[in-house]
Amino acid sequence: MHKIATLTVAAAVTAGVLAPTAQAAHSKIQFLAPSGNIGCQLGTAPDGSAFAWCKADEHRWIAPQSHTCPRANVPGAIGEPGGENLQLAEGQAPCFGFVMSQLFFSGQYAPPTLHYGDRRSVGSITCTVDPAGVTCADSKTGNAFQMSRDAYTLTAPAA
Repeated sequence: MHKIATLTVAAAVTAGVLAPTAQAAHSKIQFLAPSGNIGCQLGTAPDGSAFAWCKADEHRWIAPQSHTCPRANVPGAIGEPGGENLQLAEGQAPCFGFVMSQLFFSGQYAPPTLHYGDRRSVGSITCTVDPAGVTCADSKTGNAFQMSRDAYTLTAPAA
């Protein structure tokens, strides 16, 4: 009888250790613009909120020296205020920040290259690729950013 009880307790402990925990699903989409110069990532944080960030491998514009982009503006990414990555999180104004992540890989690790007119969405955020660059917008708020090699635009309509 003692051995059966021990095995039952051991089985219960093992099942508890191996049982999956309930967490919100993450998603991540990466892509490059047809020029290969702009790379973007869209995703969801553990709380389900969507975000997008893009970077230009080469650009002719100068990012403002601003620290208005909160560290957590891109949930799930390691980021810092001040930087040259344009960021947009659901319900937040677009901003510049630094995201410690690589997009410009080659070979099998390179993100897919989209065609002009292609778009990718996560939650309320959609990024569209066109000859003028990449635009990411939050359909709930109207907040957006657009970037190209030559220029950038941040849009945050007044509430």
